Amino acid sequence: MKTFNSEKFFAGLLLLLLGLVPVYALQSGDTFSLNLFGRILIFAIAASSLNLILGFGGMVSFGHALFLGLGSYVVGIMAHHGVSNGWAQLAATLVCCAVVGALTGALVLRTKGIAFIMITLAFSQMFYFLFVSLKQYGGDDGLSITVKSDFSGLNLGNGVVFYYVCFGVLLLVLYAVRRIVDARFGMVLRGSKSNPVRMAAIGFPTLRYRLTAYVLSSMVCGVAGLLYANLTMFSSPSYMSWIMSGDFIIMVVLGGLGTVMGPVAGTVGLILLEEILKAYTDKWMMVLGVLIVIIVSFTRRGLWGLVQDRQGKVRHEPA
Repeated sequence: MKTFNSEKFFAGLLLLLLGLVPVYALQSGDTFSLNLFGRILIFAIAASSLNLILGFGGMVSFGHALFLGLGSYVVGIMAHHGVSNGWAQLAATLVCCAVVGALTGALVLRTKGIAFIMITLAFSQMFYFLFVSLKQYGGDDGLSITVKSDFSGLNLGNGVVFYYVCFGVLLLVLYAVRRIVDARFGMVLRGSKSNPVRMAAIGFPTLRYRLTAYVLSSMVCGVAGLLYANLTMFSSPSYMSWIMSGDFIIMVVLGGLGTVMGPVAGTVGLILLEEILKAYTDKWMMVLGVLIVIIVSFTRRGLWGLVQDRQGKVRHEPA
């Protein structure tokens, strides 16, 4: 008898609910929810990219928002100079994030522990102050974007179209992460997290695998930055601050490290909880911090870990 797969059920249910948000927004006239959940989708993409190196590779990057900021500034700077072609912006984003990811990754991956964390943070802050100093692009005030990216017939100015573009990118990222972690590449990456010495001893070039994952993660986060720039119509140095990087880490940990759907659940939970608390108290940040500590303490493997635990119980129940 085929057992009920609760993990697939809840994954499908969560994605279905996210996919139906525009339907609700159109029926109710609630444009705010469309904007809010659009931000959730974009941050879920960024969190999923971080999960690839943090959850599956054990690389604690405290500067991952650097690539979100780079993606947003590629859009802003190109639009500032009259280039609104979305495909050109996407190509430039991927190349820019790949180059920066390869250069920074080649340095930080030769360290570990607290040194790795601090160096990723240092690189993020370096770029933060670099863009603050670029007065021709707004400096500390940021750069306004007057025209959305033009993707050959996709009208990103339409909120529903833009939402489903973000939703489609998220589905593609989740599918890619699933395929990567189940492939030999993902197995080596997870093995390098558990015991890098043993993996190197049996002949796997662990540094090369980890660097490839780091670059891929950087590029995906850059795509999230491109979408975020189109959502806010703004590019700001704050997008690459350590605070934003910390938020991404919280989303991954809250949802469940090393799970494909965990970053999505964590992002939905964190942002919705933040919006609910804002409606009730000005001290929402303090309350949110306490709630996160409680949730993480009682769900050691995050929100998605609860779903996986339930699935484990189902498998061990007698038929």
